[in-house]
Formats: sequence, C-alpha cells, structure tokens
Amino acid sequence: MGAFVYMLRCADGSFYVGSTSGPLDKRLAEHESGSYPGYTFRRRPVTLVWSEAFERITDAIAAERQIKGWTRVKKEALICSDWETLRHAARRQSVREG
Repeated sequence: MGAFVYMLRCADGSFYVGSTSGPLDKRLAEHESGSYPGYTFRRRPVTLVWSEAFERITDAIAAERQIKGWTRVKKEALICSDWETLRHAARRQSVREG
C-alpha cells in the first residue's frame, strides 16, 4: 500500500486526522516525539485509534479531508466500525444542511 489516512486520540481527548505516504509507524513516532510543531505537539501522548490504507496518496488525502469535516459522533462510529450509527449520523447531518 502506498498511503494511509489515520486518526489519533490525543491526551486531551480530541481527535487528529492525518495522512501519510510513508510508513504509518514512522509517522506515528513523529507525532509521539513531537518532531513537528502542530496540532498534536502539545496534546501528547497520542494513540492510533483508526487507519486505512490506500494505493494513492491523493485518495488518502481526499479521505482525510472528508473525515476532518465529520462530527465527533461520526468519527467515534468509524473508530468502532459502527456502520449503523455512522449512517444515521450522516443522514442527520445532510438533513441539517438541506
């Protein structure tokens, strides 16, 4: 696989969604060590709670952007593979948008 989209649970309970074209374990180590300033820098330690592999980085980035726009309920449903809750939350959000 060429790329990953992933979700981290930060020490403050928030979620971080990111993508990488490199090895996932290397990217997670970078988050954990604070190698780069950014969202997770002051919210360590972080825990990987979900990831998905993609053939192309462009697909991973598209999934990352979509998930970043989701509510916390939808993100938690994805983490738990709770497809019924995810579908229900998606319907509720689309009703509010329409």
